Amino acid sequence: MHLRQDIQRVSGSRPRLVTDQKKLKRYTLIAGQIGKSPLIDRLIAERQIDVSAIANQWEGYLIQVVRNPVEGVDQGLVIAGTDRRGTAYGIYEVSEQIGVSPWYWWADVPVRERESLYIHRDTRVVDWPRVRYRGIFLNDEAPALTNWVKEKYGDYNHKFYEKVFELMMRLKANYLWPAMWNNAFSDDDPLNMVRAHEYGIVMGTSHHEPMMRADKEWNRYGKDFGSGAARGAWDYATNPEGLYDFWLQGAKRNKPYDSIYTLGMRGQEDTPMSEEQNIGLLETIVNDQRQILGKVFDGRPLSEVPQVWALYKEVQGYYENGMRVPEDVTLLWADDNWGNIRRLPTPEERSRSGGAGVYYHFDYVGGPRSYRWINVTPIAKVWEQMNLAYAYGANRIWLVNVGDLKPQEFPTEFFLRMAWNPDAWPKERLQEFGELWAAREFGGAYAREIAALVQGYSRHNGRRKPELVEADTYSQHHYNEAMRVYTELAELSRRADDLYRKIDSQYRDAFFQLVLYPVKASAAVSQLYISTARNRLYASQGRAEANDYAQKARELFALDADLSEQFHRINGGKWNHMMSQPHIGYTHWNNPPANTLPALAHYRPHSEADMGVTVEGGDDFWPAAANLALPEFSPYGETSHTIEIFNRGTRPFDFAVTTSAPWIRVSTTEGTVKQHTLPLSVAIDWEKAPAGRHRETVDIRGTGWGSAKIQVSSFKPDVSSGEDVQGYVEADGYISIEAAGFTHKRDGAHGGWEEIPLHGRTRSSIAVFPVSDRVYEDPIHAPYVEYDLTLFTTGQVRVQTLAAPSLNFQPQRGLRYAIALDDGEPQVVDILADLSKGAWETAVKDGVRKSQSVHRVDNAGRHTLRIYALDPGVTLQKILIDTGGLKPSYLGPPQSQFVERRLVKNPTLEKKP
Repeated sequence: MHLRQDIQRVSGSRPRLVTDQKKLKRYTLIAGQIGKSPLIDRLIAERQIDVSAIANQWEGYLIQVVRNPVEGVDQGLVIAGTDRRGTAYGIYEVSEQIGVSPWYWWADVPVRERESLYIHRDTRVVDWPRVRYRGIFLNDEAPALTNWVKEKYGDYNHKFYEKVFELMMRLKANYLWPAMWNNAFSDDDPLNMVRAHEYGIVMGTSHHEPMMRADKEWNRYGKDFGSGAARGAWDYATNPEGLYDFWLQGAKRNKPYDSIYTLGMRGQEDTPMSEEQNIGLLETIVNDQRQILGKVFDGRPLSEVPQVWALYKEVQGYYENGMRVPEDVTLLWADDNWGNIRRLPTPEERSRSGGAGVYYHFDYVGGPRSYRWINVTPIAKVWEQMNLAYAYGANRIWLVNVGDLKPQEFPTEFFLRMAWNPDAWPKERLQEFGELWAAREFGGAYAREIAALVQGYSRHNGRRKPELVEADTYSQHHYNEAMRVYTELAELSRRADDLYRKIDSQYRDAFFQLVLYPVKASAAVSQLYISTARNRLYASQGRAEANDYAQKARELFALDADLSEQFHRINGGKWNHMMSQPHIGYTHWNNPPANTLPALAHYRPHSEADMGVTVEGGDDFWPAAANLALPEFSPYGETSHTIEIFNRGTRPFDFAVTTSAPWIRVSTTEGTVKQHTLPLSVAIDWEKAPAGRHRETVDIRGTGWGSAKIQVSSFKPDVSSGEDVQGYVEADGYISIEAAGFTHKRDGAHGGWEEIPLHGRTRSSIAVFPVSDRVYEDPIHAPYVEYDLTLFTTGQVRVQTLAAPSLNFQPQRGLRYAIALDDGEPQVVDILADLSKGAWETAVKDGVRKSQSVHRVDNAGRHTLRIYALDPGVTLQKILIDTGGLKPSYLGPPQSQFVERRLVKNPTLEKKP
């Protein structure tokens, strides 16, 4: 049915559907399941099609053009599936190739019409999934999705789920955990389960809903399954008979349908079962649940009834403390709810017949703060973690919590496409994935720019989720960080607006949903908090324009609301309610009842002229503070620093600037300040500046007693030629290096450091590939990367690494690297040395884990920093070398200047016997 509709959408003509091959015309499409379609089986027997590549493959399909497949047919496009889902996936693949996006309904992506459709005569496509069950979980679905569903469908009934099932099949997914906050899939509408089975969707229930019974079903019917004093209690210690019967009914109800039965038990509403682990009780529960399945499915081996044990939160502790389930049960390992996988199979566990899987999150309700509003997960982050999962044998189930589904279109599709075939999407194709996705949805003309916009906003949200952003997140004082972020987001918004105006009008609804809204709304939230911080800072300094930033914050708050309303009006209100999740004004782990404007400061300037002067780097200002100093200047550091002259009153005043040295340059030497801050750029003429360290002043005279004297420190190394300075050069008391900017590397016999493009908060990341179990105890044998440095400071220096917030996904193993300066003894650093809850919360909020080592520099000049890989899974983003001047900031300073880069060498270690 869908293929006929899709062909009609594209061509305007609806093909005939025939089941009698005598009625076939010269050109035809033949689709059927191997072993169940006589025509497909005959083509195989006559060797007109070769299906050996997919023989015995789960959900495999062949698409091939065949000449004269049957009498009277000149050419036929044959789709042969190894099972019913494989056949369907082959059909939907054709739909996508002719121009129907999987998101044609869910994101209003227009179908590109064509007068003719052509298929190359040599077409032959063979494919099958590498991960057996690939699915999504609709969760945390109120208020947005639930209110939309109630308005459009009345409830979570089969009419709604048919849209979900179709999307899943088009994305080659096959497994669903349904919405369950206030609903029960099988109980709400008896046709829900029927339609799921008809579409080919394997149904399950979430990690805390055993045996195909929804949590809300116990609320509705639990009293009918209790007895005595424990009547209706969700407690197997006191009410085993009631719960046994409750679960038995669930298994009986779902027997006719494809299902995966969740085993085990948690407390109601996704809480721990008890304050203390009771392994014996949980083992009894699992044994009884398997007994139920044995009774219900008495005609087949229990090992053929799909079962999963979700090792979520405290349940993983049961496993780590010795509890086991039969090996035919799939172990579903979970992430930490923030995209970092907690555990993966050991080499011994990889041989279990039930296999293993991963339960991942794009959305979460819980600490340290809920995030439910919009896409916050860059696909590079998904790739890095799920590539580990695949390499470690977790390939039976990949399931992702997509929240309301609508805001998560891009990462959801990447997750499912990667699940279909992880090998097809290596890290080198992450950029290409975005461009191919954009070209399919909007045409090729702007695909690269659209991909850059999507990757831009998702990288920004991956730095810190919007719900976690606060006024002091980005530094107002150091490295111009807050304004760099503000400007970056403003530029993304501008580019998105420009493209929205240029793109063909038929794409605008889809473009708004998938690109423009997330870009502009993400920018608005961060810019709101940055403006709030500036308002508070300016008010504390008594700047007349403090209120301007309060007004800017109010405008951005209103913009956020306006963007949501625009979203709700798309396509005649098709998506009303979808962006109604509160996301501004968090004060604890859960969202406020409505978006809340942050508290703003109000400043009432007096009516006189009153000069204030401040410099980058702090809150202090003249005349309240007399000793102001700019950051130290270096020919290898920032080219300029800023002094700000502002008015604390409303009457304009004139100012004049002088310098104590002729080689200090200022952007202006006189002017008038009205009500807006006047920035004064200060730089050094290095050709005229003397070598060595010097302290001079910039003198600013305006209103009030005396003048503001700003200290200007400079350091010009006394070197005879540029050859004495090489690599990353110290300036202003630090060196900042993006991890992928290594100058040399040496691979080991089992792999080496490689870049993960688009991964991390700034440029990218590096990790060791291929992924393996290899652990290096002695750094001398380990692969390493090196960074050439020039240091002018001697004595102790601190090296801080910023790494992905990955977890110790193998027992009795950390995430260690070794680090050495020059010929020093390598120091072993464990990124996970602190496994406290507080350290974890900081890491997931910041999007990085910070580690530190201390080294001694005996001589100024050229040095080498070397980082060795010890444990698999270490993913480095940035390296900060603090020689005494590193200032606090969220992202760290931009990368330091690099002088005379040399070619990267890549010798390989010899294998040791």
